[in-house]
Amino acid sequence: MSNVILPIALWAAIGLAGLSILVMGLSGLRSVWYGKVKPLTIGIISLPGVLVVILGFTMETWVQAGIYTLVTMFVLLILGMVLTGLRKAFQSAFS
Repeated sequence: MSNVILPIALWAAIGLAGLSILVMGLSGLRSVWYGKVKPLTIGIISLPGVLVVILGFTMETWVQAGIYTLVTMFVLLILGMVLTGLRKAFQSAFS
């Protein structure tokens, strides 16, 4: 009898998580609409979600899509850090 509440609790948690993502998305769109946030910022933040959806539909499993998204985002992070460091080094060397 104790296992009756478990599926209800899981679906409630999944529903609340989905609702919170929806509200965050609508809040972001509202911020873009009123000019509080640049559209480029929203695009950069939504990049992992878009990437996992694209990879999810093109790969065999969603697990593979998630792993490839994680690796891709780590590579982009390291690339961004290296390029930012090089830019700062060149700015300080030539100014």
